[in-house]
Amino acid sequence: MPRRISLAKASVEDIPTIQALAHRIWWAHYPGIISEAQITYMLERMYSDESLRHQMTQEGAQYWLVALVPGEAIGFIALSRVAPEQYFIHKFYLDTHQQGKGLGVEAFQQLLEHYPDAREIRLTVNRQNYKSINFYFKIGFRIERCADFDIGDGFFMNDFVMCWRQPSEGKETQVNDSSA
Repeated sequence: MPRRISLAKASVEDIPTIQALAHRIWWAHYPGIISEAQITYMLERMYSDESLRHQMTQEGAQYWLVALVPGEAIGFIALSRVAPEQYFIHKFYLDTHQQGKGLGVEAFQQLLEHYPDAREIRLTVNRQNYKSINFYFKIGFRIERCADFDIGDGFFMNDFVMCWRQPSEGKETQVNDSSA
């Protein structure tokens, strides 16, 4: 089956694209999960020029733009290597109009191709974000624990820490690509 999306490494020149995607996706997805005040606070804190530049250049986060083939960017992923064979996904976002088409599964499969040494990948997800939690279950993540993070100004991230582990030798990574 031909690829419907492509992943391209993002650079500081792509910050405006990432910011535009983040604002569009967050305002479509997060109302009802977190308050509008917290959405505004988190977007300003995590997606400012300075913050994104720091994440890319000082914190070692590798950003990937997810684009339709051919077409414009519809999402982005950011992850960092935290130890040999261990990674952390900081961000995994697709435009809400592109969800439910299997594109998230395809993006994750392509991400694994770029990190063949990955044996464990962790991420955090809001405990009320049922749609995303179910997507992560679909691609093989499991809940490890609950974690609450004080992010300032009286806001907290009330998350699950989820982990994906590379299947044992001889077993292929199995993901259900029916609708993500």
